[in-house]
Amino acid sequence: GGWITDALSWHWLFLINLPVGLFVAGMVFLFVDIDRPKLDMLKRIDVPGILLMGLFLGALEYTLEEGPADNWFETDAIVLWTACTAFAGILFVWRELVCANPVVDLFAFRNANFSIGCLFSFIIGSGLYGSVYLLPLFLGRVRGMSSYEIGVTMIVTGAFQFLSAPLAGALSKKIEPRIMLGAGLALFGTGLWLTTAMTADWGFWELFLPQAVRGASLMLCFLPINMLALGTLPKDEVQNASGLYNLMRNLGGAIGLAAINTALISRFDMHRAHLAESLSPSRSQIGEMLDSLSGLLSDRIPGDAELAAVKSLGRLLEREAWVMTFSDAFMLLAIGFFAALVFMPWIKSVASGKAAGEAH
Repeated sequence: GGWITDALSWHWLFLINLPVGLFVAGMVFLFVDIDRPKLDMLKRIDVPGILLMGLFLGALEYTLEEGPADNWFETDAIVLWTACTAFAGILFVWRELVCANPVVDLFAFRNANFSIGCLFSFIIGSGLYGSVYLLPLFLGRVRGMSSYEIGVTMIVTGAFQFLSAPLAGALSKKIEPRIMLGAGLALFGTGLWLTTAMTADWGFWELFLPQAVRGASLMLCFLPINMLALGTLPKDEVQNASGLYNLMRNLGGAIGLAAINTALISRFDMHRAHLAESLSPSRSQIGEMLDSLSGLLSDRIPGDAELAAVKSLGRLLEREAWVMTFSDAFMLLAIGFFAALVFMPWIKSVASGKAAGEAH
């Protein structure tokens, strides 16, 4: 992805999927034995529920995406779309509770395992998407890396997730799912917590261990949480509930990213203000630093060397403020994972592998 972005443009990250998708679609059409359609089901489609769900999720996505940049409720557009989200969401829930053939069966939430499993899925989504969002921002904004260099640095998480998959599969047959999930959540939280020690000099090797821990822990989370969330549901409810369960992970990512962006904006302003208070020219150390920078720059750049020194010090201040801000964001995600462990005693264990096929 980084190489494609540098060599072509970020647009090709999307365009490259077109020929692959067309090829797969053609292969499916030619070789996959698909069941005959049940056309009588068209009469039972919950069209109002689909429309309300689309309006609710669309308005929610717009609100979460644009809210942090627009200072949330300080703009009329965000207020309008928030009201639309609330209105459509209430109507959607009412419709699905009273409809004979709902597009989403919300009664699945009566099952304690499913409800807690959805909560875990929400938290995993926020941590997964949040960490993948934060790290490239740090490497680009603080370290000034190119897209390719960022991709090389971040390949560690995917590599360890790939390498740990066989081990996680074997462990899922021998270890009680709740223990495996608890270990996965704790390890992912630990990987996030390790990243909070970051400095402006962190690169591939400094980020290696935190990324390796997060990558290895993902499979410890994914495999048991599917069994625990769906394994106690009746078989005829699993197929519908699995869609709702997967939606919670995506919602966790969307809401988590909105919370992260809000935290980045507010924490950066706070850290920058605190650092600026300690950088008064009246302090002897700051004055000596500015004099040293001025002398160094006077022979290298034309113009006012003192002004250039002040600007350099300002850039250094902003860099350190961003480092502290990213550290806070990773800590926020880590706290969410450690807090999730509190709900482990309320989830019932299930037989290994139960509902795995139906969940897919």
